[in-house]
Amino acid sequence: MRWTRAAGRGLLAAALICAGYAGTGAPPVEPVGDSGGRGPLTLVTGGDLTSYLSGVLKDWNRTHPGEKVTLVELPEAADEVRAQMSTSLRSGSDRYDVLNIDVAWTSEFAAAGWISPLDRDRFPVKQFLPPVVETATFGGQLHALPYVTNAGLLYYRKDVLEQEGEQPPRTWAELERLARTVAPKHGLDGYAGQFLPYEGLTVNAAEAVQSAGGSILADEGKRVTVDSPEARKGVAFLADGVRGGWIPKEALGYKEEESRQAFQDGRLLFLRNWPYVHALADGKDSKVAGKFGVVPLPGPDGPAESILGGSNLAINARSKHRESAADLLEYLTSERVQRQVLTEGSLPPVRAGLYEDPALVHRFPYLPTLRQSVLDAKPRPKSPRYEQVNLAVQAVVHDAMAQRETPSGAVARLARELEAIVRRG
Repeated sequence: MRWTRAAGRGLLAAALICAGYAGTGAPPVEPVGDSGGRGPLTLVTGGDLTSYLSGVLKDWNRTHPGEKVTLVELPEAADEVRAQMSTSLRSGSDRYDVLNIDVAWTSEFAAAGWISPLDRDRFPVKQFLPPVVETATFGGQLHALPYVTNAGLLYYRKDVLEQEGEQPPRTWAELERLARTVAPKHGLDGYAGQFLPYEGLTVNAAEAVQSAGGSILADEGKRVTVDSPEARKGVAFLADGVRGGWIPKEALGYKEEESRQAFQDGRLLFLRNWPYVHALADGKDSKVAGKFGVVPLPGPDGPAESILGGSNLAINARSKHRESAADLLEYLTSERVQRQVLTEGSLPPVRAGLYEDPALVHRFPYLPTLRQSVLDAKPRPKSPRYEQVNLAVQAVVHDAMAQRETPSGAVARLARELEAIVRRG
């Protein structure tokens, strides 16, 4: 999601929490609609970087005086957000009624019994882009409601490629060739994504592995599938880029914002990042305003299989006001609010119809590309122990990219570490 950034203390906190994870033996929780109550609500989220959410909730509070929402904003770093949320939920606290969670946490929170199952028929899920609904399900049950989606895009210097008579790359081979040959001619680095060992690297690694035809886990985290030629090919794509110099070593310390700034400052030919970058890179203080384009991420033989980002809205299983919370979920995913998510928050909505609205497409020309990328995207590996999986993937892949381990050795090591995590489940 938009606030997916990491800090060392957040990683440590997440690791400590995972060490005490109680497993999936939580008592079952009846779906919202069978019980619950009404009253004021507390919505917890990561930092609202665009401040649009406060205005959306102000409209709700004006029309729901007995069910007013208090917004609690946690730090921007996703690892810290998850640590604070899970600590509260594990303790059985009802402090937070509604949680705005990274899509990858849904399976973990659901398996632990922390969030309430939802009645699928109550919510307009048929009007959402189909892949985003998959991120909100676990064990065949809807456990959250998609709120914001995301898919990785390739930003490129349109002015530079046009000057060279080149088209934007559609394959890894084309990306490497242009990053190796064209970028240096113009004093640019070749390609960067989010390669610091944090959630963003897990996303980049999963995209590479899945685009090569591999996978990391299967059966909702019950089976390890990463030890394959396809997974080795995906990790090698990233590691070989650093060794070959067309991925700068500096990028091994990039999160979303560092990589965006590098592109916006005119230092990169190609950037993998989320849609929010578009408005910022086209802003008044950007050196590349009007000089870049956006296309789907390239893969081995054509468009890549992007990873779905974004956030889901979940209801605390211990909330005393779960009926009011369900109404808030309906409101936040209404057509009007979802339009505000895009126009005021610069975040991709989950409602399919907005991607075909002529006025919105004119204002946000990347919407058709984003829509196709979302439709082709897949969720991150689902697991009741997602945070442990996340930490393992990012650490191992970073070692491969830093040339401390071969891609084959890294994949074999990752398979062993994931097997140990699955066995503990």
